[in-house]
Amino acid sequence: MAVTTRPSDPPDEARVARFDRTERLLHWTTAAMFAVLMFTGAVLYVGSLSALVGRRELVRMVHVWTGLLLPVPLLLASAGPWRRALGNDVRRLNRWDDEDRRWMRSLGRDPFARPAKFNAGQKLNAAFVAGAAVVMLATGSVMHWFAPFPDDWRTGATFVHDWVAIGLFVAITGHVGKALADPVAMRGMLRGWVPAWWARTNRPRWVDEPDMAADDR
Repeated sequence: MAVTTRPSDPPDEARVARFDRTERLLHWTTAAMFAVLMFTGAVLYVGSLSALVGRRELVRMVHVWTGLLLPVPLLLASAGPWRRALGNDVRRLNRWDDEDRRWMRSLGRDPFARPAKFNAGQKLNAAFVAGAAVVMLATGSVMHWFAPFPDDWRTGATFVHDWVAIGLFVAITGHVGKALADPVAMRGMLRGWVPAWWARTNRPRWVDEPDMAADDR
């Protein structure tokens, strides 16, 4: 198994840029919006929690509008000259190869698997969250603007919305747990860089990419 932490980094340890400012802003803005959605959704779904919080109509409107605005950070991040790093990472997340399949077969336990910038678990999680967000937006719209739709559509939308929400809760909780278990990797999303030793140990094929650049700040 790869070691992802060590007691301390030398002050002059080489650093590798992992996520730029646009990607970090997108990640944390989206994370905050998902947190609002999960909390307000739980208040609307769990009767005891709803009674405790109160203001059900306000909670419902916050939930609806947060859901509708969820794609906005991604659209803004993808719309300007600052989108290059994000575009490159989206392509990486969409690209699967034999090493990813090897990683999946062992669930990351194969010591000879050589992940690139993202391992197969991260790619699968990103694909699920992106697809689930589209489903949640569509079903939530049917539930909110229900008048034009027949009863069976509304019933089906509610069923799908509830179960996909549970799946998202599980996926996001797992994602947060993995992030907390690897503080060195977490640094990449907080500060934008990781130590070079971590990249060499945990993402060897990323280090070998021709456009990799070390940041010795």
